[in-house]
Amino acid sequence: MQFKRFNSYPMILWHLHCELYNLKDLFVGAELYGKKDDGLYPCRVLKIVENGVGKTQYEVALLGENKKITENAILHGEDLVWKKTPFNRKILKSFIRESTCRSIPWVLHEKLAQKHGISTDLPEELRSKFFLQGGQLVNRTKKRKNENRNNVGEANGESGKFKRNKGETGKPDASKEENNQPEDEPVKYPIDDLLVKPGPDDPLFTDRPSPSRDFNVPMDCIGDLLMVWDFCSSFSRVLNLWPFSLEDFENAICHKDSNLVLIVETHSALLRILIKDDGEYSLALQNKKRKSKISLITWTEYVCDFLEMINVTELCSCMTTIKRGHYGLLDANAKLGILRELVCHALETDLIRGKLDDLIEQRRALGATVRGEALEYARKKREEKEQLKGESNGLVVKENSMESTGSNPHMAENGEENGDMMEEVISSRQSNAFVNRKQLNGQSKKGEKQKLDPKVEAENITNSNEKEEQKQLTGEKKEDQEKKSKEKREQRKEYFKREMEKRSIRTNPLGKDRDYNRYWWFRRDGRIFVESSDSKQWGYYCAKEEVDALMSSLNPKGERESSSTTAGKILS
Repeated sequence: MQFKRFNSYPMILWHLHCELYNLKDLFVGAELYGKKDDGLYPCRVLKIVENGVGKTQYEVALLGENKKITENAILHGEDLVWKKTPFNRKILKSFIRESTCRSIPWVLHEKLAQKHGISTDLPEELRSKFFLQGGQLVNRTKKRKNENRNNVGEANGESGKFKRNKGETGKPDASKEENNQPEDEPVKYPIDDLLVKPGPDDPLFTDRPSPSRDFNVPMDCIGDLLMVWDFCSSFSRVLNLWPFSLEDFENAICHKDSNLVLIVETHSALLRILIKDDGEYSLALQNKKRKSKISLITWTEYVCDFLEMINVTELCSCMTTIKRGHYGLLDANAKLGILRELVCHALETDLIRGKLDDLIEQRRALGATVRGEALEYARKKREEKEQLKGESNGLVVKENSMESTGSNPHMAENGEENGDMMEEVISSRQSNAFVNRKQLNGQSKKGEKQKLDPKVEAENITNSNEKEEQKQLTGEKKEDQEKKSKEKREQRKEYFKREMEKRSIRTNPLGKDRDYNRYWWFRRDGRIFVESSDSKQWGYYCAKEEVDALMSSLNPKGERESSSTTAGKILS
């Protein structure tokens, strides 16, 4: 496809699709269909046989169910057919994108062409329109137009290069048209950490601090050490064990004494769990007629019985040393291997599984309580908004009614005049003197009202001031109540978070960094442990300065190191 002028992906995909479908030179390992005994059977090419006549034969294996070989046969090339193409269109399309640096005409990457011996010389029909410059294919016509534009820009006193924004002309940049590249789109972070490039606005990232590795046990035992210690600490009440620190446990594993209290109690607690389960280990002890009580003298015998039951070759070789009373002489790998197997079998017992089920139910109940409180708070907020909205609408209606009736003095006077007219109609038979006297009384009443208006206005002003003061007081009270309720909600959140941590089912890593190293934190140890991607190297950070330097080295633009994953969990 070098220098081919296909106008679109479908054309080149169809061309490659046809070439692969009509593939005649089969290869060893190809799975296709062979014709035999008027039937078509799935088969795999095992060997290409040259018979010297010019015809190539193929030794194939006929495949049955689950691709199991049923028999071998030798078939001619015309008896082998592809029922499906070896590559689909999606794979071909991605392969084309990775292999080419330009389309129409299509140009392969220079290194890829050299690797497969593909010529990079332009064919005769393209030399009049294109030429190679720095390994890139350049259009002669567009190159000439750009040079003319640059010359015009220099003649007009411009900076030397002809630049025109897309917003001014409505056309994209000429250099991007020449290279047939789309405009750069802003990167939406976070992205894969290995693809993140430093930007001008990025903070100064420090170098990743090297973790401490001063462990007493070998490096390949750290994972088992942490797993056994975390299990014994998490289920200490079920095991009837007093919690112990990781440092004490590590020193006990490395100690050469055979009857250390910490080692004896840990083994005894795990063995008692297996005995109470009435499982395979309990039956093995009954067959040997052993007592169910484990003591400081007999605990090694129960350990040997357990090793006989699991029958692990690496650990069974330690039984002779243990029976002689020299458990302390075992290396750390063997000691932690025995404890690891005990923990794995203890996890399958009904007692531990029942405890896990209880923890799961408690976590679900806590989660339901948290969700219920959140829904109740949202409901109250919604009701308050609706109430405020209704009050504001009521005030608007009241003000409008006051403006239309009570606050208009002309309407009041008209009301009085209407009353006078009614009285005149009713008392039309009375004398004119009585009417005149009534008019005089009405005028005196109006004068009194006019005299009282300033007093009423003063009272209205004082009432409005008092209402404003009351509003301010109520507003301050509401703010105080909101602050108190917010503090209460935060306290509740912290409480539920602590309760969830107390009922943790298993310890999960905090996250990963750009190199896929995993970070671990255990509630009963203050250190942050680092596990390499292949689980062969371990380290830890314990000082505040080391943790701060670690945080400063994490780039939040990466998916693994973003604040929502590793960085955020380390901070919390």
